[in-house]
Amino acid sequence: MSDASTRRRPSGPPLPAGVHALSHLDPTAPLDDLEPLRDVIGSARVVAIGENAHFITEFARLRHRVLRFLVERCGFTVLAYESGFSEGFALDRWVRGELPEDELPELAEQCIPSGLARPREVREMLGWVRAQAATATSPVRFAGVDVPSAGGSLLPSLQPLGDYLAGVDPAAGQLLAPALEIAAGTAGTTQAQAAPRYLQLDPARQDALTALLSRLADRFDALAPTYVDGGGRAEYDVARWRLEGARAADHQLRAIAGAYAGTALPAAATSRERYMAATVRWWLDRLGPGARIALMAHNAHIQRTPVVYGGEVQVLPMGLHLDLALGGDYVAVGLTSGGGRTAGLHPDAGAGPYGFRVEDAALEPPRPGSVEAAFRDAGVGFGLAAFGARSGGAAGPDRIRMDTDYLATPVSEAFDAVVHVPESTVASDLGF
Repeated sequence: MSDASTRRRPSGPPLPAGVHALSHLDPTAPLDDLEPLRDVIGSARVVAIGENAHFITEFARLRHRVLRFLVERCGFTVLAYESGFSEGFALDRWVRGELPEDELPELAEQCIPSGLARPREVREMLGWVRAQAATATSPVRFAGVDVPSAGGSLLPSLQPLGDYLAGVDPAAGQLLAPALEIAAGTAGTTQAQAAPRYLQLDPARQDALTALLSRLADRFDALAPTYVDGGGRAEYDVARWRLEGARAADHQLRAIAGAYAGTALPAAATSRERYMAATVRWWLDRLGPGARIALMAHNAHIQRTPVVYGGEVQVLPMGLHLDLALGGDYVAVGLTSGGGRTAGLHPDAGAGPYGFRVEDAALEPPRPGSVEAAFRDAGVGFGLAAFGARSGGAAGPDRIRMDTDYLATPVSEAFDAVVHVPESTVASDLGF
């Protein structure tokens, strides 16, 4: 701790006593400095590892290290990711060695939306999972938990239903075919592309898509015994949850398009968050009581408190739903940085393959009251703050970085722990 940092006046509530310095960013380094996480994790079955912005090199490396710790020292068995449930099965096959190793770049682009797997460090983590799965007695699996294309297209969930229904209920194709035709008209690689296309869709066709998906879901449920007899329980469960993902993505598209048009209901985008939380539970139910999930998503997805921005509740995030459902079996670990640079995302229909620009932006000094300021005032550059059991409104930092801005949130209620790096950098190999 420098003399300058000890003399600096605190700018907000301090960190708790449970602050631990960390030693390594290198994913291959020894893991002993992460041992304080063991008390935070306890016996939880789901540990979420966040990041305050996507495309950050240090966060990708830290996540890889934490994943190693969870797998090698705590017995975790699944890497769940902010990627489509339906798309994730192909990446799981790759992890298990059923697809050629050199297919990873293309598979990752297809399965993990918005270019989130483009940074080399993310693909290196996936490569480590594949290597572990090839030799371990308890190989790690990969699981997607998000709506298809993060809301950019319903097609990754709907298209696989064609072959399934052809085998168990060909008549249902009369509902699926027009749903596919309407969904194709809005499909993009991200919701930044899809939402404007959805806005241009005739309202009657918007409503027709929603109604078709609802009728399909009702038919799946009503004829479940016949479907299971014809194709098996596991196949039915996957197909039904793919359809549920398409329904959630349809509601998400309505919400985002409504936000663009200024007509959205408050917290309308919560449909996606609810689906992600329900998908984590879907995997827990099917992988058995010994399954333990390392869940990677943005801080704003994993926090246990409502996402409030501009003084209004924007969504009830996945972490809030998981906390209500799992209680102490859910732990949220946020990642943030004190300075450096970050990735600012700006919708731009003409920008690259995703409909947004990535701005390599300088971070302002930590704001008073933020968790980043609390780390600075404690003289901790690279470290872990553990907030212990549910704090129940105890005083503490009341904001945390999100991309180029801050999210107002009671940090010690939103997260069980926060890991802080002194500086962050935008990945240099995004290619868009």
